[in-house]
Amino acid sequence: MSDLVAAALASNAWPFQEAKALLEKRLAKRGKGNEGGEKGYVLFETGYGPSGLPHIGTFGEVVRTTMVRNALHIIAPGVKTRLFAFSDDMDGLRKVPDNIPDKEMVRAHLGKPLTRIPDPFGTHESFGHHNNARLCAFLDSFGFEYEFQSSTEWYASGRFDATLLAVLARHDEVKAVVLPTLGEERRATYSPFLPICPETGVVLQAPVVETDAKAGTIVYKRDDGKLVETPVTGGAVKLQWKADWAMRWAALGVDYEMSGKDLIDSVKLASRIVRILGGEQPQNLTYELFLDDKGEKISKSRGNGLAVEEWLKYAPPESLSLFMYQKPKAAKRLYFDVIPRAVDEYQSFVSAFPRQSEAERLANPAWHIHNGRPPAEAEGVAFSMLLNLVSVCHSDDPAVIWQYLSRYVPGADAKAMPFLDSLVRCAIAYYRDFVLPKKAFRKPNAEETAALKHLREEIAKQPANATPEDLQTVVYEVGKTHACFADLKAWFQALYQMLLGQDTGPRMGSFFALYGLAESIALLDKAIAGEELG
Repeated sequence: MSDLVAAALASNAWPFQEAKALLEKRLAKRGKGNEGGEKGYVLFETGYGPSGLPHIGTFGEVVRTTMVRNALHIIAPGVKTRLFAFSDDMDGLRKVPDNIPDKEMVRAHLGKPLTRIPDPFGTHESFGHHNNARLCAFLDSFGFEYEFQSSTEWYASGRFDATLLAVLARHDEVKAVVLPTLGEERRATYSPFLPICPETGVVLQAPVVETDAKAGTIVYKRDDGKLVETPVTGGAVKLQWKADWAMRWAALGVDYEMSGKDLIDSVKLASRIVRILGGEQPQNLTYELFLDDKGEKISKSRGNGLAVEEWLKYAPPESLSLFMYQKPKAAKRLYFDVIPRAVDEYQSFVSAFPRQSEAERLANPAWHIHNGRPPAEAEGVAFSMLLNLVSVCHSDDPAVIWQYLSRYVPGADAKAMPFLDSLVRCAIAYYRDFVLPKKAFRKPNAEETAALKHLREEIAKQPANATPEDLQTVVYEVGKTHACFADLKAWFQALYQMLLGQDTGPRMGSFFALYGLAESIALLDKAIAGEELG
């Protein structure tokens, strides 16, 4: 066993813990050298409902699953893996989405599988194909390695036929699992099979009155009372989604799939069904759901969430990956205020990586974000510091910000440092949309003015090459000598309010070094004179 494998097996990082549990489960059932089973590989799966566009939950599920997959490659380098991004595009469309054109055209096709509804955007052969293409483009933009799979193609091609016949043969057993979870009215007509009307193409919620496992058919009763016999193979039916999920696990041999806390009961139910079908329950990680700034569950329909494109407007994708990595089993608030900290933390993890031991690196989120190969450094300046620099510069021109950076970071250049340049542009956007509207400068009182004058005098004494640590010490010492501040925390908050127009802020020594001594002295002079800084 290599040192890397040994360190990975001992790591407490959750992707390695998940991969280790998965490997142990496969070994217990398959034996050494056959961890992939009859398939010859370990199959990871993520599901996607293509009635809407990919969203931040889609990203979270794929990036977390990818982290476990990468971890498995380390602890079991000889085991092959695949990741299926599975689209449930055979589902009948229940309502017209708000964010599409030609709604009335789509309304005329409600109830049909998404792949049988014309594309309102006019770019693909169906609405399902359009959204599937958006899913693939979305995943491709982040560089995920996956294989797209379509429910329609699996049903229509017959690849699900054997398992569908197994469901039919055990129809009553499957029903017995589901019925206790349904209301009285629904129990009276429930069947795991949803026939697709050959005349209208609609997925029917029709009562199944007869099953014939030998013939491979069901008989259902239409609204007009007519009895219709149809095969369960070849795409003539689809399964209710809980039974469908279990059927898919059995047919594909899924080994690992994550799901949200809201699907705990569904996982339990599908796990019982897959065993009835002779399959195995995949290993499952149940992740917590996201909350908004008020602590309420994020809902697409309510619009209280944060979209991927919104995050990426203000921060790099690596910071979003970090947010998804951290404590997946804990509920987390997902709103705009968490973005700066996520970027700062990402930079800190990448910066620490070269100095860490092998074991420490495997526990570093940067390892999992970059599959063991993070960039050499998180270029330059912390994102929160850039926000404060943009704040005092009052400019949305990246070139202006780079004038300061070029003095602070040796050899700093926008073209040579594309990551830092992207952070500059993100900082400008974030400042404009979230910081500027809330800025409110406070003018100093007489005692605070005396403290600012004292600070200005001490800063002016510092050499041009004073380090951030030297300047921070100056700020500390000045604050200690003025009794008008209850403690250093109150002193720093006063500086933030008077110089930056906000209640929180950076290490002032680092800020003064970045902004420049002459510029910092000029900023203090304006505050002392009571001039408007905003």
